[in-house]
Amino acid sequence: MADLVGNRMYSCYKCRNLVSRHDDIVSKGFQATSGRAFLFSHAINIVEGPKENRHLITGLHTVADVFCSDCGETLGWKYERAYDESQKYKEGKVVLENFKIVKENW
Repeated sequence: MADLVGNRMYSCYKCRNLVSRHDDIVSKGFQATSGRAFLFSHAINIVEGPKENRHLITGLHTVADVFCSDCGETLGWKYERAYDESQKYKEGKVVLENFKIVKENW
């Protein structure tokens, strides 16, 4: 956790638990049911729910919802598997919904 000091971070909007670094953003062009979302290469202090297949805008994916490890708030989802070859870059990455995260150290 010491290596995170001074970095621009994102945290859970509800309890301020740190969940990712600004430097880990892969894309800001994602869409969730409730609005804009960011794709992150890494996330911390999250818990994954069960894996399930979902038909998303870009096709069928196996995903797991992700929750804040402190308060349990749903923050987004993790891509476990992409079935379309052009979507494989998403595998292992996490989408966090914009209105569920807040900026820290900006």
